[in-house]
Amino acid sequence: MLTKRIIPCLDVKDNRVVKGIKFLNLRDAGDPVELGARYSEEGADELVFLDITATIHFRKTIVELVEKVAENVFIPFTVGGGVQTVEQMDELLRSGADKVSVNTAAVQNPRLITEAAQRFGNQCVVLAIDARRSKTKPGKWQVCVKAGSEPTDLDVIQWAVEAEKLGAGEILLTSMDTDGTKTGYDNELNKAVTDAVNIPVIASGGAGKLEHLYDAIVEGGADAVLMASITHFGNYSVKQIKQYLASRGIAVNL
Repeated sequence: MLTKRIIPCLDVKDNRVVKGIKFLNLRDAGDPVELGARYSEEGADELVFLDITATIHFRKTIVELVEKVAENVFIPFTVGGGVQTVEQMDELLRSGADKVSVNTAAVQNPRLITEAAQRFGNQCVVLAIDARRSKTKPGKWQVCVKAGSEPTDLDVIQWAVEAEKLGAGEILLTSMDTDGTKTGYDNELNKAVTDAVNIPVIASGGAGKLEHLYDAIVEGGADAVLMASITHFGNYSVKQIKQYLASRGIAVNL
């Protein structure tokens, strides 16, 4: 059985880690370099760093901060936020990132996924999807861009399938409806996407207690779980999360 990955997420704004609810009402959660180092020491399998306002303000991800974080972590490290070109992806990979996440730019130019996969390999290309339940189509989700601020007509499932064909090696799937609520992941969404694609899916948005992580893996079919609130504010350590999942029969790297 393949082990499931535990991945803390650092949402960064103005060089600080922040956490909100449904992408709003952000509060400070600490220094990204210190948090990244802590999670690396605790045994996290990977780390995700997202510059959450880069797209809105049309600026590049903070390369210098990425370099500092990369110097202090010893686990695979994914970076995203405002990435629009393969040249920017190359700069981030050279700065210490192991993978690069794209969202808005990929929706605007799907060819970017293919160009990146051909240049760096599929394993380096993560497609981030911010999903919101459709108000007009029951059981459907729409893709949102620009840090979730702008809905599109794209169907999440169709976009995930297309992205895999284009060359994405992994999908980072965030439910905007459950993000930061601590009420659990949207496992209907997670299951719909994991059933539709053959590449790994990282479930994101809604972890509030240990059972939620288990449910995302078992009910949602996720290959990995992303969390922020549950670990940033001292509720649980990565070690506690892994020990819990292992006790319930989930294969993890202890």
